Amino acid sequence: MAAESVPKVIYEHDGVFIHPSSDEDDGLEQDLLVSGSLRILDKDAEMVVEYRPLEDSVDPSNMLFAGKDSSSVVEWAQCPGDRTQSHQLLETQQSCETEWDMVNAVSFRKRPCTNGEGSLNHGHERSRWGFSFSVGDLRSITVKDEGWTFLVLQLKETSTCPPPLHFHQGGSTEFLDSLRRFALLTESPDDETCLLVSTPNKALSQSFENLLDDNNFGLVHKFKRDPYVTTLGGFSKVTNYIFDALRGTEEQEQRPPEEVADLLGEVIPGLEFNQQEEPGFEVITRVDLGARPQVSRKEPVSAEDWTNRQDSEGRVTNVPQLKHAIFKGGLCHAVRKEAWKFLLGYFEWSSTLEERKTLQRDKTDEYFRMKLQWKSVSEEQERRNSRLRDYRSLIEKDVNRTDRTNRFYEGIDNPGLVLLHDILMTYCMYDFDLGYVQGMSDLLSPILYVMENEVDAFWCFVSFMDQMHQNFEEQMQGMKTQLIQLSTLLRLLDLAFWNYLESQDSGYLYFCFRWLLIRFKRELSFQDVLRLWEVMWTGLPCQNFHLLVCCAILDSEKQKIMEENYGFNEILKHINELSMKLDIEEILQKSEGICLQVRNCKDLPRSVSNILGFDSELRGSDPTDCGSAAAPGPVQRDACSNGHLRETSSQHSCKVAFIS
Repeated sequence: MAAESVPKVIYEHDGVFIHPSSDEDDGLEQDLLVSGSLRILDKDAEMVVEYRPLEDSVDPSNMLFAGKDSSSVVEWAQCPGDRTQSHQLLETQQSCETEWDMVNAVSFRKRPCTNGEGSLNHGHERSRWGFSFSVGDLRSITVKDEGWTFLVLQLKETSTCPPPLHFHQGGSTEFLDSLRRFALLTESPDDETCLLVSTPNKALSQSFENLLDDNNFGLVHKFKRDPYVTTLGGFSKVTNYIFDALRGTEEQEQRPPEEVADLLGEVIPGLEFNQQEEPGFEVITRVDLGARPQVSRKEPVSAEDWTNRQDSEGRVTNVPQLKHAIFKGGLCHAVRKEAWKFLLGYFEWSSTLEERKTLQRDKTDEYFRMKLQWKSVSEEQERRNSRLRDYRSLIEKDVNRTDRTNRFYEGIDNPGLVLLHDILMTYCMYDFDLGYVQGMSDLLSPILYVMENEVDAFWCFVSFMDQMHQNFEEQMQGMKTQLIQLSTLLRLLDLAFWNYLESQDSGYLYFCFRWLLIRFKRELSFQDVLRLWEVMWTGLPCQNFHLLVCCAILDSEKQKIMEENYGFNEILKHINELSMKLDIEEILQKSEGICLQVRNCKDLPRSVSNILGFDSELRGSDPTDCGSAAAPGPVQRDACSNGHLRETSSQHSCKVAFIS
């Protein structure tokens, strides 16, 4: 028989008290206090809450008491009297109290107390007040205050509950935060002090584990194994909407994996696609897209070419052509440090060299003023600022995991890690409402690597976050919208493949979540990420080009997925295993070809035109313009070179029903 694995401690806090007689009118002048240790344990992928009383707190000769009238201040004193008196007191307590006993570390049962003969030993008392239960059996937590915080826990499938946990010495917030890694805590509509607890269906969790597990240093490590970034463990705002769908209501928890599409549709309003005509839907016949144009890639923009594109005062000339050149070939690495500042909007394309130097001086002062704000926070201040404390903790853990195989970040006490940490902490001061969310370190890392400068990296990161902000907002509207848009595009491009995914409960393409969230950062090699990002930052050849990158990857994988008849789990696993196996130049070539193919379609659905920015004004303009439909049929040409696509909003849900 295999040896039982040692439980992993997720959370531990000493000095948590039980007041055994607090709810009893026993005529005593004082309340018995039992002090103990509260822990959350990972026992073979099952999260368990465990309370263990400390031996000293239950020693009858050393009993601790607190006056009943004490409120915000608790006065501690040893119990007066000798061992016999204390023993008698405990026996009195036993006769009128309910004794808790743990059954299979999952549920509780009541059992009658008996006044036994002889001395009361520690083992008996530990059994009496210790308890344990699975997080999945927790129904609700009521948070109360009487000078300190205490929590009333209610379990499912039972009318009883564990004794309230009193946090005289703090720690309740940390306990609740730790629970949020493995369960969704939502405020009850009837009682703002009551948090309703829901946990995920195990089968669905296992399926998403296949998707989000990254054997190297994934965005979200295994659902059940990693105490920090398990998808059920991070519970960061980054992935809330998927996990909310997984958790659902208690009724939804029992749903089988094949109903995940329905579940997601219920949890995410507007995500469900209908095949029938309904108000607000664009009903069209099947579209003939024609042949896909063949396109080619070019060499990166060289340092000499970059220099030649600036006038005597340092202004960049012929920006549309330059953007087109960057889109077609990217940049040589020597140019990136300067060019990225323009591409990200930190520098204006029309600015002179002197204007940029002045801007950098001003931005340096502004940066260090913000950095000083968190650097000068005392330990006492931070102790009273839970949000800042939580941001710091999350950043420290994420930084220690980010790109550690890259020479810029490898090793212990690496200065690159210090800069990564400081920039992210300063960003919390810059945008305190958003603060830090898991995944943001992935967006900063390549920028800092290229800039090799703390201040420039910060302001470029700010500009990038302006584009990516909605991905990390608590309501996740940006992520929802992108998944809806991606599904709409895939249905236009390959209805048969989309129908197959739909038949496997994968039509919502939520397996592309990580791709969209951090722009393929975990799917490509570090150098390929640099190439992809600078190409996408040109804004060419259309709006939301990253969605066409997703389509290109799926187009390359559809044959294997369909021929192998992959089901729900296999699709998730296959997509996840593409990480570090993708050819960026091939993907960009195919993505551009798809863009041209769609643009050349005469009967392009309005919803798709909106997603890609092909609105009516652009489609009726100069034939050399990106938005022009030009002539019917495939047209052999490169991407648009004018660089003036209108910034049309596409953050609404584009609903379209395709009829084949």
